[in-house]
Amino acid sequence: MGFIIIDKIKNNNKKIMIFVEGTILKPKHNNIISRICVNSYVPIDNATEKLKLWQEQGFEILYLTSLKGRKAMTMAQHLDELGFVGSMVGYRERNQDYATLIKEELPDILIEDNCKSIGGEKNMCYNLLNDDLKKEIKHIVVEEFKGIDNVSLY
Repeated sequence: MGFIIIDKIKNNNKKIMIFVEGTILKPKHNNIISRICVNSYVPIDNATEKLKLWQEQGFEILYLTSLKGRKAMTMAQHLDELGFVGSMVGYRERNQDYATLIKEELPDILIEDNCKSIGGEKNMCYNLLNDDLKKEIKHIVVEEFKGIDNVSLY
């Protein structure tokens, strides 16, 4: 599976899996170069602080990225440089979809943006899951590029 470990300390508490691009990071500038250059992405509002707070409350933080291979590794490094906390970054390998990554880790909560710029809800990770998994995972949707500052987990 495509996972990059970013912190070897894992707990047995609840897991939050959060999509990176569009949910907690956005391009610094609205141009094509900023969108394809991983290091041009910046945190959306207070995302780093919010995730640190959730980790302090005992949640394990897992990330999902749309990037693959070396770019996924670059994203994991970039998240670390920006001060994001968490245990791993999941990415799709060839012929793999997000549902496979989600099933592998079985988060309690999945947070993602509404995918407005790429066609909307039909492209959200949650919609790839079967009905049984949907019953077990709390799904939180935020508006694309608006961040998680106002998200409540309960």
